[in-house]
Amino acid sequence: MRVLVVSGIWPPDVGGPASHAPELCSFLLEKGHEVDVVTTAGAAPAARPYPVRWVDRASPRGVRHVRCIALVRRRAAHADVVYATSMLGRASLGAALAQRPVVVKLVADEAYERARRFGLFAGDLDEFQRFGGGVRVRALREARDLSLRRVDRLVCPSSYLASLAVSWGVPVERIVVLPNPAPALSELPSREEARERFQVSGPTLAFVGRITRQKALEVAFAALTRVEHVALLVAGDGPDLAEVRTRASELGLDGQVRFLGPLSREDVLALFRAADASLLSSSWENFPHTVVESLAAGTPVVSTAVGGVPEIVRDDDNGLLVPAGDVEALAEAIRRLVSEPGLRDRLAARAAPSVEALAPGEIYERLERILQEAATS
Repeated sequence: MRVLVVSGIWPPDVGGPASHAPELCSFLLEKGHEVDVVTTAGAAPAARPYPVRWVDRASPRGVRHVRCIALVRRRAAHADVVYATSMLGRASLGAALAQRPVVVKLVADEAYERARRFGLFAGDLDEFQRFGGGVRVRALREARDLSLRRVDRLVCPSSYLASLAVSWGVPVERIVVLPNPAPALSELPSREEARERFQVSGPTLAFVGRITRQKALEVAFAALTRVEHVALLVAGDGPDLAEVRTRASELGLDGQVRFLGPLSREDVLALFRAADASLLSSSWENFPHTVVESLAAGTPVVSTAVGGVPEIVRDDDNGLLVPAGDVEALAEAIRRLVSEPGLRDRLAARAAPSVEALAPGEIYERLERILQEAATS
């Protein structure tokens, strides 16, 4: 099988698709399939055992989109199936022009994300589904729905996102719920070794991810101002990093919040190992890779109960869940974690077992079958 993988971000970028796409490519290559990649980047991606073709992210938006569609079309002509982890519209149109089937991993509501980016809507994802909006919002929804109508299979990491896709008009028989895989763990450092590596001494939380407004780190920071002697290590990069740094400083969190920059997957897992819990204050989520990574490393999760998070984090079992945007509830969850006798150890004991069913080999084998079915249908 010849597979064209389309991903809007690629290492060294930070984010779920930048982790998932290369892992899938390696798996498919090992299984004897041919792999080709189309992505966007600010500089030439590092060499891989398969071709990685890229469009310069510095190009003007319209020019970049046209180039992506043209590149997907050219490469799809040599593929049996196209698999897209992002750039939904460009991937589906390019595949349609090449008359090739397309499988899409749905990780977001693109209409919602663009409405937020353009200042057309300021609420959360669930509110957006009930929001009428004007002509521009309707156009964004129509563009999303047009792209989805071209899709042969829609892979959703969470039942939550699958239900949204059904509400947009995607036939339920085209939708497959397939969770994100847990990481393949090499030998992890001990908790003590990991804490020494990251210079951790007292109670410490960790955030890992692409730093965007969606992550609502200002809520995490506000909660930290209400809890004494708890540090937060922030790993990652993103378009809102400068603004987030400024906000932490304005709240007097210099020293209490440390920014580590992007980390390798190995270092991410070691960071989770060092932390008392991973922290996620997002306004919405799908089925976050970092939540699965944290649990796999044996570290509980303190998170907002948004999107698909409650499908993997069970409150008071392998983590603690709070309402989105509720600073005091998040602060109280952090207080409980670091002060309630035995709580952290009890949650940690349940963390790794809770993701045993998400072994990467099993998840990627299921995805391989989905791609093969689409390629031969």
